[in-house]
Amino acid sequence: MSDFTSSFWSTYISVISVLGIIACLVLLWLTARKKSIGHADNTTGHVWDEDLREMNNPLPLWWVGLFVLSVIFGLCYLWLFPGLGNYKGSKSWSSQAEYTTEMVDAEKAVAPLYAAFDALPVEQLPRDSKAMAIGERLFMNNCAQCHGSDAQGSKGFPNLTDGDWLYGGDPVTIKASITNGRQGVMPSMAQAVGSPQEISEVAHYVLSLSGSPHDSLKAATGKSKFTVCSSCHGMDGKGNQAIGAPNLTDKTWLHGWGEQAIVNMVNNGKVNVMPAQKDRLSSSQIHVLTGYVWSLSHPTSSVN
Repeated sequence: MSDFTSSFWSTYISVISVLGIIACLVLLWLTARKKSIGHADNTTGHVWDEDLREMNNPLPLWWVGLFVLSVIFGLCYLWLFPGLGNYKGSKSWSSQAEYTTEMVDAEKAVAPLYAAFDALPVEQLPRDSKAMAIGERLFMNNCAQCHGSDAQGSKGFPNLTDGDWLYGGDPVTIKASITNGRQGVMPSMAQAVGSPQEISEVAHYVLSLSGSPHDSLKAATGKSKFTVCSSCHGMDGKGNQAIGAPNLTDKTWLHGWGEQAIVNMVNNGKVNVMPAQKDRLSSSQIHVLTGYVWSLSHPTSSVN
């Protein structure tokens, strides 16, 4: 990695850029000075397709002029803008600075629109059709890639339209999830649970909690081993929203259903990450987006 952060590459790029422009000028100068020895009919003697002859004419002045202007433009560009390694240019321009400026200007332009929404509680935003239209667009641009355009999620990505929430579905918690992101971690519990047979028994006990099809004998044996899981999921298996531990008594399975899916989870654990949006969206945008996400599981509160 040090090879890519040393000053060598900056010097290398600068030398290549400058030598390229100098080489163009030298080539143009040599071409203007050296005259090809032609024939009496002003051709070079090269013939293609029986009658296509190469003429021995000098370069057109307009072409030479454009070539020189291109070289001048290249030199001016390298002086004004970054193009010579670490040299930032006399204007100190950067794409990051331009992006930041454009984002600030954009936020100023839409500030009056969001000001009206900022004054409304999240629960009232679904009654405003403009707020929901903006919230839907924000969702499509920033959330639909994982949760789907219908917000019903998929394996590993939560469904936002039901009432099942890992961390809580109230507006305050939803806004915190959007703003700061979430990182759910289930460690591998294979050593704590025991042998593959014991892990299978625990899996059947977990299935029994939600009334899912299971082996009752295995479930009865696995109940005692479930105590190693209760520190997160609770003795009753109803989970803990404070740490994002899923409720195992319902029929919502984020990472797959069945004995094998549970066994894999116990053996391998799982890390799930929702990225924070606070660096992508303004606080006003997050407020409107929170209202939209909250409305997905509260359809009766939305505008008709």
